[in-house]
Order: sequence, then C-alpha cells, then structure tokens
Amino acid sequence: MEDNTEFNRLWWHSRRGMLELDVLLLPFLEQAYRSLDPEDQARYRKLLACEDADMWQWFMQRGRPEDPDLQRIVDMILNRVQPD
Repeated sequence: MEDNTEFNRLWWHSRRGMLELDVLLLPFLEQAYRSLDPEDQARYRKLLACEDADMWQWFMQRGRPEDPDLQRIVDMILNRVQPD
C-alpha cells in the first residue's frame, strides 16, 4: 500500500501541465521507474523538484543541468525516447 501511495504521488508530481514534459515524464514513470535502482529513483524525485522551464531546456537539449545526478536522469529519460 505504501509503495502504491508513493507511486501515485510521483505520478501527480510528474504531471507538469506542459505537454512536452508530460509525454516524457509520465511514460518514464509508468514504464521504467519501478525497475530503477534506489539511487536513480532518488534522482527522478530530485528532478521533479526542478522548475518546468529548466526541465524543458534540458529535455529539448538546449541546456544541461549542472548537477551530474540530474544530468544522469535526464539522459536516461531522453535515451528511452531517442535510442541510439
């Protein structure tokens, strides 16, 4: 029950109100989050605390986060939609 409550909270926090972010974050949460190691799950939660404008810049590859933890999770999300 606790796990499902936390997941639901993350789902609502992943809804950003900006379609470009929603189409990246929600599928990543639903399809990949539970299989991440605890450190990467923490990175995802850290990402959700960031401003939408910053995330938009990172996901549109117009900038990079200075924090290497944030860069790792941004890269993980981008790699799911843009595989090599």
